[in-house]
Amino acid sequence: MLKSMTGFGRGEFFDSQHRFIVEIKAVNHRYNEIVIRMPKNLGSLEDKIRRSISNTLVRGRIDIFITLDEYGQKKRTVRVDKELAMAYHESLRDLAQLLSSTINDTVQQIAHYPDVIKVEEVTEDVIILWPKLSTAIDMAVNHLMSMRLAEGLSIKQDLVARVATISSYLITVEERAPKVLAEYREKILGRMRELLTTVGAEPDEGRLLQETAIFADRTSITEELVRLKSHLIQIDSTLNTDDAVGRKLDFIIQEINRETNTIASKANDFTIANLMIEIKSEIEKIREQIQNIE
Repeated sequence: MLKSMTGFGRGEFFDSQHRFIVEIKAVNHRYNEIVIRMPKNLGSLEDKIRRSISNTLVRGRIDIFITLDEYGQKKRTVRVDKELAMAYHESLRDLAQLLSSTINDTVQQIAHYPDVIKVEEVTEDVIILWPKLSTAIDMAVNHLMSMRLAEGLSIKQDLVARVATISSYLITVEERAPKVLAEYREKILGRMRELLTTVGAEPDEGRLLQETAIFADRTSITEELVRLKSHLIQIDSTLNTDDAVGRKLDFIIQEINRETNTIASKANDFTIANLMIEIKSEIEKIREQIQNIE
């Protein structure tokens, strides 16, 4: 189904030890850009997070916000910097010798010196956290996809209506095109008769046919109309696929715009020129909608 590139999703996982909240915001972007904001201790999971997201969200700027709350008693360890303690002790001995005094330091005193004893939290293996985080990510992605699909359906309905409008204009153009040639023939014939009346001559039918044929060849829009209708059929079929189709639709609409410009320049008719203006207006509205399609 057609999917929009914009949306928001939120997922959550919690148990007695951890609570993950994942929020995903997606907006229009030409490529697939994933930006992750999360606690530093989860940094080693970034590649897993990116792969998990990009498997489903293939286009757009994707901003991911991850928060982690930890419950329960944290594991801690006490580390003694033995080299630093010995350095303090040796320094005190040197100082006592310099001052011709005795050393009166104790273990407890040295333990209070900066950085001799440190209390550190034991870092939890983040691989253990991945199943919990993955659950929250999947929930957020599912919510986001629901929003994208809903908006995609609205966009599809609008595009189908606009394609139908363009098709109706093309029907009018096809009906008008033969009349343009007939009107041109009558116009040329009228001018010939006006000029030849003064000398009492009749119009040269061969010359009239030649001029009409040259005009018909120069203003023929048959090929352009065939290609235009083919492109419209392509849009309809593309809208019904499950793939990411934004870029393909953008290319098709460029081709439609090119054919429309060619018809407008070749038609040499006020009515057809106005119809091309209406078609170009619809094309621009379609182009704006396509920018939001994945």
